[in-house]
Amino acid sequence: MIDPVPAPTNILYENPAWIPPLQEALRTEGFQIRLLHVNEGSIDPATPPPDGIWINRISPSSHTRGHAHTVELARQFLYWLESHDRRVINGLPAFELEMSKLRQDLVLRRHGIRTPRTVLAVGRKHLLKAAATFDGPFITKHDQGGKGLGIHLFHNPGELEAHLDTADLDTGPGARMILQQYIDAPEPFITRVEIVGGRFVLAMRSSTADGFELCPSDVCNPMLPSPGPNGSPRIGATGLFSPSPITAADPLVQQYIRLCNVEGIEIAGIEFVEDARGNRYTYDINGTTNYNQTLGAQIGVDGMREVARFVRRVAGAGAFARRRPRRIAC
Repeated sequence: MIDPVPAPTNILYENPAWIPPLQEALRTEGFQIRLLHVNEGSIDPATPPPDGIWINRISPSSHTRGHAHTVELARQFLYWLESHDRRVINGLPAFELEMSKLRQDLVLRRHGIRTPRTVLAVGRKHLLKAAATFDGPFITKHDQGGKGLGIHLFHNPGELEAHLDTADLDTGPGARMILQQYIDAPEPFITRVEIVGGRFVLAMRSSTADGFELCPSDVCNPMLPSPGPNGSPRIGATGLFSPSPITAADPLVQQYIRLCNVEGIEIAGIEFVEDARGNRYTYDINGTTNYNQTLGAQIGVDGMREVARFVRRVAGAGAFARRRPRRIAC
């Protein structure tokens, strides 16, 4: 039996450094690839987009790489694609969710998942007023953020007030700042659960000993494992990332999968932190997730290959009509 010719695969992207692993995985699965860089361009609503599957790889951190127009243009581009019934993996609902930490908190709560106390504020007066409502340490981050950039820990409102007076203050896109309860973990790591196409792929621990910039891509944070006895990479906690014992059967993982299925998130890296009492607080949903290839080689899981296999399943099912979740995340 002759396999059907794979559908053309179009990748919307902004950061070229994150694309090669996905390209390689898709080519291994036999796909032809078309790359579309999104920062400047035009859209004619009367003109149908090219056929084929579309993969959204637009990051909320695009503005940090000089691409100030990416998010707004991508928003319109995705609406255009879905209006013409193109099949978009991580389409507009997933995109809108990734672009706002506040929306993520609302969606997590709607699915009964514990989150740290979270407040959005715009403007100095409102930031300080919100800070005064926290009983203990809190962190600030951009509502539209990525890679852990712009995250600061404060022990009281006075520390925040001093920070607001500094010359290097960065309030992020739209000046929307998130204040969030700081969870004091007994061990310095957070856990990230990767889900593709409604399936658990892997879980890993990311060390927070040196800060919050925890982008797992090898481009962001190369992982240098210590050698084993025979010179091969040692399996275990080395570098910034290490395997997590979390499995697909974990109740929290099952909650994540249900959330992704309902909200139209087909590729996700979801992060949580555990306190001394064993309470797990989920605080971040990453749609433009990357995978650390060194860790993947250690545990025998290729994240991008799993993405490519999911694209093949979509193509094989002839599922070109856009996926229709219940609502745009809000």
